[in-house]
Amino acid sequence: MKSLNLESSKVSKKKSKGTPISGKKYLKKGLEPVKAKKYLGQHFLKDEEVARRLAETLTLSTYRHVIEIGPGTGMLTKYLLQQEMELIAMELDSESVIYLRHSFTLEHSGLPGSNHFQIVEANFLTFDLKTLFGSTPFAIIGNFPYNISSQIVFKLLEYRQQVPEFSGMFQKEVALRICAKEGNKVYGILSVLVQAFYTASYLFTVPPEVFEPVPKVESGVLQLKRRDDFRLECDEILFFRLVKTAFNHRRKTLRNSLRPLDLSEFLRERPIFNKRPEQLSVSEFIQLTLDIEQDLS
Repeated sequence: MKSLNLESSKVSKKKSKGTPISGKKYLKKGLEPVKAKKYLGQHFLKDEEVARRLAETLTLSTYRHVIEIGPGTGMLTKYLLQQEMELIAMELDSESVIYLRHSFTLEHSGLPGSNHFQIVEANFLTFDLKTLFGSTPFAIIGNFPYNISSQIVFKLLEYRQQVPEFSGMFQKEVALRICAKEGNKVYGILSVLVQAFYTASYLFTVPPEVFEPVPKVESGVLQLKRRDDFRLECDEILFFRLVKTAFNHRRKTLRNSLRPLDLSEFLRERPIFNKRPEQLSVSEFIQLTLDIEQDLS
């Protein structure tokens, strides 16, 4: 996705190391270059240094299992495999899957992580991750397609109790939005929900020229580390509903945007309801959730 500025579907029953190269057809396909597909939003990373830096954002401090979303041609994958981890590369594109299972696996079979490397042909957004890991902790990493990057983050939040770390390449504007603080014009639903459970850090900007095909925008790498106190004191379902309802009409004051919650007039007269949602910190949203719980009880 981008000049370095230093500031899916069906699940295959075959696994990478257990899949034989059984014929000329598959050997030929496995050796052919993988073509980026516009409908999948693919922009293959081709810069070794960017791939290395992204791979090194994972600490592996409290986990060994990692999911890479959308490995494509394996540029990031090979740097992940240089570390001692149990890596699952989840890919929707069948052409990439064939390449990764054949020529890529043969070429990188000697890397430290290759003994515990699997390739799963699936759509990450619809896949039940508990079928892979049960309740075991795991991290998520990837060079994410722009068109589904926000959906990937929302799915991360569903598995927050199991995911202590998350690193990824996003469209720069989306990465900045996730890391934004209150008062910033891009501060929104993703900012609040992610930062309630994770510490979000924008690491570096990546220019368009290091991708194939070249996108029209810059990319940004961010890192999320789960907070020690990631379990909220308030009702988490109500918290999610509150945040989404408030930002559905972000230009309105909370007094107007939160009408669907059917709050009492007594509560709605508090000074905080004169604010717009982008003015509230994460902690203020949590406290407001507690107040609404009491109001609704």
